[in-house]
Amino acid sequence: MSDQTRRSVIGIVASIVIGALVALAGSDGSRMAGSIPVFALCGLLAYVINWVVFVPSNLAKTEHYFDLTGSVTYLTVTTAALLLSGDLDARSVIVGLMVWAWALRLGSFLFRRVRRDGRDGRFDQIKVDPLRFFMTWTLQGLWVLLTLAAALAVITGEERRSLGWVASVGIVVWLAGFAVEVVADGQKSAFKRDPANEGRFISSGLWAWSRHPNYFGEIVLWTGIAIMALPVLSGWRWITLISPVFVTLLLTRVSGIPMLEARAQKRWGAEEEFQAYTQSTPVLVPRPPRT
Repeated sequence: MSDQTRRSVIGIVASIVIGALVALAGSDGSRMAGSIPVFALCGLLAYVINWVVFVPSNLAKTEHYFDLTGSVTYLTVTTAALLLSGDLDARSVIVGLMVWAWALRLGSFLFRRVRRDGRDGRFDQIKVDPLRFFMTWTLQGLWVLLTLAAALAVITGEERRSLGWVASVGIVVWLAGFAVEVVADGQKSAFKRDPANEGRFISSGLWAWSRHPNYFGEIVLWTGIAIMALPVLSGWRWITLISPVFVTLLLTRVSGIPMLEARAQKRWGAEEEFQAYTQSTPVLVPRPPRT
């Protein structure tokens, strides 16, 4: 067995085990669908959707539907949680709408981008190796479950409470994060559409405040949902607060900022203008440009 094959197998097994443990914790106090906790069913569904779409994607050696499948998984799992939980309160409905709004917006944005670009460079080496490609789809199932954990805790939980000031804070935080992400993505798309900016990096708008403002917005909006979950968590369900922690670690240590920063350094690292930009602009948390 090659090192790459071993790593892929370990990644697949670890992804499933971690997902099972989170699903078990989230099922503490979950509403039931027959004899099965709704939270656990939602966790299983996150994996199954990705495994099903992996089959035709692997046959065609294409990553075109990867991001779209991620968004569909968020929408499907959230919808299943809402339908199976019953007796929904305002908190559950609002959280469900938040996830829907985010998934529809980001999924359509990413799908249009990969269709426009024709490919996603992250998958050039991955999609030609079936086991490694399968690991990537399995990781996406885990990604959805961990990111959604706090939202699922709210929707599937037995405990219902009226909205209070904590929920209001969570809603405001989510709205702020969502707005930052939408504006940042829109500014970068407009920048790339301008032929004059061909081959250049963006350093205007929110991108003058942060080198990755869209990721900052992403972290903030999931933190808002976690805040909304606080009043209804108990027992092992506190583990579902892993949601914003996971998103933060994923974007700042794994597949987000490190990859993009390395790619940017390779492309523009020798340019004085880019060096000045990186020295004066924070990596993540926005700060007003220095004058």
